[in-house]
Order: sequence, then structure tokens, then C-alpha cells
Amino acid sequence: MGRPRSAPLPQQPGNTTRTAVVPAERLLGWVERFKASHGALQEDFHDDGLLLRAADGAAALLRAPWLADGRPGRGATELERLASLAAQERGLGLVLVRRGGYAVASASGATILASKTGNRHLESKSTAEHAARIFARHRIEYIVPGGDRTLVEQVLAQPALKTVAGRTRLAFLDIQVAKSNVLPKAAADACSIRITVTDPPG
Repeated sequence: MGRPRSAPLPQQPGNTTRTAVVPAERLLGWVERFKASHGALQEDFHDDGLLLRAADGAAALLRAPWLADGRPGRGATELERLASLAAQERGLGLVLVRRGGYAVASASGATILASKTGNRHLESKSTAEHAARIFARHRIEYIVPGGDRTLVEQVLAQPALKTVAGRTRLAFLDIQVAKSNVLPKAAADACSIRITVTDPPG
């Protein structure tokens, strides 16, 4: 999206940053609220996404969940194209692992298609085999990891997942439990736009 040039993020002593996860359908509303709070916005193109600079010195870096990969978003503005890109469905393979359990699923966008969960952590080999069976029945374009980074890496390193482990990984999800009821939100968050907000100098 946009032209291939980069604008640096604001770097001022004392600046604080925070991250928002915003679904595609709420992006334009989020930007309007950001503008109302911080003043007129200027759009710049950054290596990682679209950078909005506000009149009061605040900034917001908007990152699409995935690359355009030949399917760019549509719209009259960069914001509309970004929202359109994020709204496109991609085939996802979720691998969420914690010491207390695991949840693996295939999804089309935010819709869970099939899943397998357990309330105790199996050895990496067994969890990988469950994931492989789930993934084999659906298109997996991206891997969505979450939970304990070390355990997730151990699962993805298993031979059973050799055919999909090399897929591009989306942002790592910070989940406290790996259960079936977290899968819908995990899939929705994976499809959302990540916004890094740099507050204005205090």
C-alpha cells in the first residue's frame, strides 16, 4: 500500500507508546477519534505501514495484518485501502500453547473452521500432530502463534508441521490461556490492524 518511501517515527525524550488492535470495519472511526483528540492529520508512508502525524505531535503507525500479496485493498484513500486489505479473508492456522493447555485451529479470516483443544499441555509432537490434521483440511496461508513463545516454537519445529511451518507468521498473540473460547478472539485479533500510537511530548 502506498509509495515505497519511509518516514521516521517521532523520537522525543519521554514519549510513550501503546498498541491498539482495530478491526477493519472500525478503522475509519478510530482514525476520526484520533483526529478529534490530537488535531489535523498528515499521512506519511513508513516501511511498516501508514504513519499518521497529528498536529499536537502524536503519531499513529497503522500496520495491515498481512501483505497485499497480489490482492491489494480497494478504496479512494490510503485508509480505505488499508481497511479493505485487512477485511479480505486469509487462510489462517492458529497455534496457541500454554503450560496449561493448547488450542489449534484453522480459520478463514475471523471464522473458525475446525479446531482441537486440550486442557493440559501435551508434548510438542502430539500438539503438532493435532494441528497438522486440522490444517490439512483447509487452506493455510499464515500461521498465527500465541501463548508461550518457547512452547509454540517447539510445536512448529515438529516434523508433522513441516509443510506449513514455513508460512509467514502474523503478530504473536499474548494469550493467558489456550482454550476453545479464546479462538474466535484470537482469529479476529490476527485479522485486525495493529496501531502503534506515540503520545505527544508531555
